[in-house]
Amino acid sequence: MRIGQPLLWPLSIPYAAVSRFRAAAYQSRILHPKRLDAVVISVGNLTVGGTGKTPMVLSIAERLLAEGKRTGILTRGYRGHATNSTRPGSVGADSTSDEVQLLKARLGPQVAFGIGADRFASGRNLVRDGVNWLVLDDGFQHLQLARDVNILLIDATDPFGGGRVLPAGRLREPRSGLARADIVIITRSDHAPAVESLIRRYSKAPVFYAQTKLEGVRSFYDGQWGGHLAPEEGRRLFAFCGIANPSAFAADLRRWGFEVAGHKFFPDHHRYEAADEDAIAKEAVAAGAAGLVCTEKDIYKLNQLLYRRPHLFCCVISVQISQEAEFWRTAMSVAASSWHADEMKLPFPAR
Repeated sequence: MRIGQPLLWPLSIPYAAVSRFRAAAYQSRILHPKRLDAVVISVGNLTVGGTGKTPMVLSIAERLLAEGKRTGILTRGYRGHATNSTRPGSVGADSTSDEVQLLKARLGPQVAFGIGADRFASGRNLVRDGVNWLVLDDGFQHLQLARDVNILLIDATDPFGGGRVLPAGRLREPRSGLARADIVIITRSDHAPAVESLIRRYSKAPVFYAQTKLEGVRSFYDGQWGGHLAPEEGRRLFAFCGIANPSAFAADLRRWGFEVAGHKFFPDHHRYEAADEDAIAKEAVAAGAAGLVCTEKDIYKLNQLLYRRPHLFCCVISVQISQEAEFWRTAMSVAASSWHADEMKLPFPAR
């Protein structure tokens, strides 16, 4: 529990009440979500960050691309700012958001991006350009936009952020929001019966599991990717990151067989400055580390700091969904049912 959280508890009461009222207003059609002429798959969570949302968005977009679907991603571009240039296949200005840069680097120009707070407007522009499958990034609470598949991620290591809503806890809304989910994915686990039991109090949605999969630990020097580092090389690494669940990163490194000499954690979406570089390097030397390692998101936030360190490494990860074929069949079935319920015809085959 953070210092001051008990003092914030009274503020959580009106926050939770507003969240419930807003969700009920959309469910009862007092408020009407806007619908795009495309299949919208939303990926989101109940807590603030840390559930593996970006790798899941990446995985779904890759699967849509593999099936030949015209794919786009709608994202707010959290804590990024607009640049003056645009890239082919994107709507609006480029974003310096670490998540957007990572997704663009991994997916390439085949995926279009709609970046901005008004995701309906961004999506409408992408649809006009021929995109007909959209992944709504961090969309569970973005009720203004209708979605056909509502995927909710729950982190098995911290499923409900202490049980309190903001600002006293990490929940974005009360746990009753689980009822809106079409599919629940428990991340960082392959078996969590206690978490499933809690989910079942609020939702009958099918539950799947997903684990973080290491694609490789690659060197990064002077802005260029280099070779891979294997655990058996035995280097003691100093881990640093600015993500929502930093302890999970350190735990994953150990699970993958790497020796973590020490670590330094920063706030989520932290943008590194010169003083951070000095602190990281100093603590790494004190810990006896032979190299530095960070997440792929952090690479896009270093602003060329640490780029010339000869022993900087980056973890490239993906997400592995258990029973992936069944998960995908379920998602496509839900999408088709959503369109039929709205008396619309799915304009492309659901696989």
